[in-house]
Amino acid sequence: MELVRGANTVVEGNTLRVAVTGAAPGSVDLMVFQLGAGNKVRSDADFIFFNQPISVEGAVRIGDGGVVDIDVARVPSEITMLSVAVSLDQNVAGALSAVANLGASIQSVGGTPISAPALGLTTERAAVLIEIYRRGDSWKIRNVSAGWDGGLADLVTTFGVSVDEEPAPVAADGIRTVPDEAKLSMVKREKLDLRKREVAKVLLTKGGNGIRARVILVIDKTGSMNKQYKTKVVHRVVERMIPVAIQLDDDGKLEPYLYAVGFHKLPEISVHEAESWSETYLHLRGKHGGFNYDAIGAVNREIPIMTEIISGLTPGDTPTLVLFFTDGGFSERREITKLMRAASALPAFWQFVGIGKANYGVLEKLDDMDGRIVDNAGFFALDDIDTVSDSELYSRLLSEFPDWYKAAVAAGVTR
Repeated sequence: MELVRGANTVVEGNTLRVAVTGAAPGSVDLMVFQLGAGNKVRSDADFIFFNQPISVEGAVRIGDGGVVDIDVARVPSEITMLSVAVSLDQNVAGALSAVANLGASIQSVGGTPISAPALGLTTERAAVLIEIYRRGDSWKIRNVSAGWDGGLADLVTTFGVSVDEEPAPVAADGIRTVPDEAKLSMVKREKLDLRKREVAKVLLTKGGNGIRARVILVIDKTGSMNKQYKTKVVHRVVERMIPVAIQLDDDGKLEPYLYAVGFHKLPEISVHEAESWSETYLHLRGKHGGFNYDAIGAVNREIPIMTEIISGLTPGDTPTLVLFFTDGGFSERREITKLMRAASALPAFWQFVGIGKANYGVLEKLDDMDGRIVDNAGFFALDDIDTVSDSELYSRLLSEFPDWYKAAVAAGVTR
């Protein structure tokens, strides 16, 4: 059975599976609103989306692949309607009318399959696809196919979900916010907030809450990193390092470098531009964003990039956290050891992270390196960073930094 726009039919059975075609995380976001009096949510808990995928009572669950499972028998009595909606991501141009095959199909146990294609959309960036609503003792489904040109913000406020238009610089729980976060979609802001909380938790546990520091990101651009670039692991590294910069850096921006034999210092990364920045600048070869990637080589030599960062440090200045991602090959052991000893008098902590399975050479011996004023470096390796939770990643990434900071302040290395 196919429902045209505005048409409705009775739901058969209590268990429904709604499959939304055209939904894709990061481009077309899927969500469900549990609505009561006045077609409003009772609280933000009635807003179900990827970062809050299950309703409080468990009646609605959003799964992978644009699937929503609904048990209408468990829907609270004060909820009269479930609205299944979609919204274009903030960074996606255009309108929902350009999304191929957008619509919903509904299947109930033993019932007739129902198709509800999105029909008649023009300039809308957010829309309700279908409504599942009470009629006496039964439930019905309507093809709505209507929405808002203003996108997600208009959609959620229509249904009573609160939106903070001007977030405070520092929340009551100590989690910092930068103005550019307001340019993100609500879904991305929710995801970012969860990551910021994990960063803040590590710093608080280690006594590092309140530290302000520059955050420099260095990423290996050698040929052996081909898989990490091809599968966009490095894109996700950038995304997961941004919450660190927001919590530590006054302007919440990352200062990025790509290196091989030589290096490129790239434009700073702001939270709302992270995706477009990664698409522009994360490459192994060719010319991109005004930079010649072939000119800096395809094999690794760390001394030039490390020397460049060190040249910008002044003893007693504010601290710097260097997040250095590489797949190994640190062959100049003697030179790097000498450089790290000299750098211990400067206000920077170097956190090296191995990504992929490789030989990390001198990095694995950092904890045994003598002759330093303070222990100014840490290292850990991750075979697959995508399998590591945010909690574990930030714990391993930041656990040594607060200890370095305290020791460096005591030694007069930083302030």
